[in-house]
Amino acid sequence: ACIPNASYDYMTTSASDHIRSLTLLPGSASHLRFCKTAHSHVDQPCLLEDGSSVTNCLLEGAVQLAAASVIQHCHLQGPLVIGPGCLLSGLNMGSSAALRGHALRDIVLQGHHVRLRDLPCRVFTLTGRLDDWQSPVEKATYLNVPWAEFFQRTGVREGDLWDAETPRRSRCLLSARLFPVLHAREALGLEDVLWLLGLATVASEQLTRWRTAWRMSWQELLPCLDMEAELGARQALFFLQGQRKVRRVLLGRQDSSLLPLARSAVHEGYHEAMLDTLDEVASMASDAGIAARALACIAEVLGCMAQGEGGLRSGPAANREWASAFGRLESGDLAGGVQELAAERQKWMSRPALLVRAARHYEGAEQILVRQAVMSSCQFVSVEQVELPPLGQWVQVVCPARLDLSGGWSDTPPITYEHGGAVVDVAVLVDGCRPIGARVRRIVQPELRLVTLSGSPQSEVVAELVCRELEHLQDYCQPHAPGALLKAAFICTQVVQFPSQRPLRVQLMESFGGGFEVHTWSKLPHGSGLGTSSILAGAVMASLYRAAGKAANTESLIHGVLHLEQRLTTGGGWQDQVGGLVPGIKIGRSKAQLPLRVEVEQILVPDGFTQTLNNHLLLVYTGKTRLARNLLQDVVRNWYARLPSIVQNADALVSNAEECAQALRQGDLLLLGKCLDCYWQQKKCMAPGCEPLAVGRMMDALRPYVYGQCLAGAGGGGFLYILTKAPRQKEALHQILANTQGLGNFSIHSIEVDTGGFSVELVGCDTK
Repeated sequence: ACIPNASYDYMTTSASDHIRSLTLLPGSASHLRFCKTAHSHVDQPCLLEDGSSVTNCLLEGAVQLAAASVIQHCHLQGPLVIGPGCLLSGLNMGSSAALRGHALRDIVLQGHHVRLRDLPCRVFTLTGRLDDWQSPVEKATYLNVPWAEFFQRTGVREGDLWDAETPRRSRCLLSARLFPVLHAREALGLEDVLWLLGLATVASEQLTRWRTAWRMSWQELLPCLDMEAELGARQALFFLQGQRKVRRVLLGRQDSSLLPLARSAVHEGYHEAMLDTLDEVASMASDAGIAARALACIAEVLGCMAQGEGGLRSGPAANREWASAFGRLESGDLAGGVQELAAERQKWMSRPALLVRAARHYEGAEQILVRQAVMSSCQFVSVEQVELPPLGQWVQVVCPARLDLSGGWSDTPPITYEHGGAVVDVAVLVDGCRPIGARVRRIVQPELRLVTLSGSPQSEVVAELVCRELEHLQDYCQPHAPGALLKAAFICTQVVQFPSQRPLRVQLMESFGGGFEVHTWSKLPHGSGLGTSSILAGAVMASLYRAAGKAANTESLIHGVLHLEQRLTTGGGWQDQVGGLVPGIKIGRSKAQLPLRVEVEQILVPDGFTQTLNNHLLLVYTGKTRLARNLLQDVVRNWYARLPSIVQNADALVSNAEECAQALRQGDLLLLGKCLDCYWQQKKCMAPGCEPLAVGRMMDALRPYVYGQCLAGAGGGGFLYILTKAPRQKEALHQILANTQGLGNFSIHSIEVDTGGFSVELVGCDTK
């Protein structure tokens, strides 16, 4: 590999050169940024001076490190002060007490793994930064002072270090038997070399203990170094401080990615320790949001263990062996649920297919906790009692669609409460009308009639369902079950108590004197990207509340829909209901905190700019049905992994939303178009593959005629909205697209900003 702009650094036996190479970059590499702390957990990084270096260490408490000093492969506990010119390596937690009280300066202190035949042991070596290994004793130093001075202050004699027959020229630091290896009666430790510093009065028992120990020179130690044990210890320390990083990142809600560490742990065989740490964090978490991320990390570890085999990560998580653990989480027993998950996990570790299925179930458990986190928004739902409409009186709510002009995905849990979100939405009429609606009336029969219409209140019935027992509502949390959204609406509005010992007919008769009939409709195709399902949920809740003699304001409905979609398990964000329930142009925001609260600000545009937008905005139906089945799951998985590109994109989504709001306040079409184009690139980064080939061709054909364009919603199909350079371009652009090959069926629709918002109306009375 050729490294550009590199320089050679020839390594010598000089400690000074070695420390310098670890703390200062050579001049030719000045374009590189020096990393003071690498692969380390440091409790108090402010105590590390600039010009120091820490690699693969766990430094707990107050460990002060001066400039031009290095610590590598050490686990130390403060308080400690390490002065300048030091190199510490291979010291474990037990060494910390021995280091206290010593003024460490210009020394090299190392712990080594040594194997003497079959006997493994630890040996500590101590030398000075300025010492020369091979100079004869008369000219050399030890611990940076002449040997004669060292002998005088410690009581060590030359005969202690070299045999009488050793020639004078061969008496050097390299051959000096300085370092205790074994003792007949006592365990040896770091203090058995630190006393050589002679910084205080040397006790005679220290000298005697040193003399009676079996000692070796560095020359003798070198062939006995156990490299396998040394690398193993460094690796164990790496993952020990990696476990601290896991705790720090998750409990501190940091945006660091743990995915590289998870992959490394699996590759190096430390996955069990990693899983245990994640279990611990999940069970001790202060809120469901932290616990959910910990469970998502466990899913990643299991996925890594499968090594790309065993099938797709996205899939069902309904094996009944996991049901008990899921039940504990649902009931709020977080620690018990995490413990049961871990016990069940042990049965699924033997092969890739089982590991992938276990990962899916951990993602299922994570979704339970995300739901609980989002449902904290329930406290912002307030309902007041109003007059109960007469039997048979229809309560009708019709709503506009919404266009998301910027910021979408930042409203999606967990991103919205972990990062914070901002979305610019506009409520729009499509072809002159509000396309989404619901109406509810009370009926005599104590039952729930759920009716889906094809496109308007007067259109034909597409599906009809009658619920007479509470059991008929139990599939409300299965999004594809018939009438699931409407069943969830009855439960979330508390019109019906579920689960309950009281039968459905008893509840309905006692509270309302009969049942309810609900009709819903939408003129928009399935997967339009215009927020249909969430807006429809808002319409149903608004009409249902009113028909039941209650009223909820818009803020309550926004948070009520969030709650409903979590109960429904579709896991949506908040931008759709903000877009369809709040009139005109607005920006919704949520802070990076729980409970999740959405705040909406109307964007005031210059006089006449709303009409300008109406003249320049068009909606193009691409003819492609959006297939977003696993889109949300992939985005959430990437967010929990904190992939740097996703974190940066989340930042960019929010900042682009604020810039888009500013463009609207200024009435600047050109800047607004740039924001739309930027937003489309951000959507593609968040959910790769959301631009079908035909849609790409369509956008290429339209590009010369528009300021900006974007697929509505998550992308992948549905509607494309465009901001044209010239006003009223519907017919002209239709002709351009008609002449473009490979587009299939498409249609162009006019849209207008709906400044009136949704309405709750009492329409007609039928007591049949």
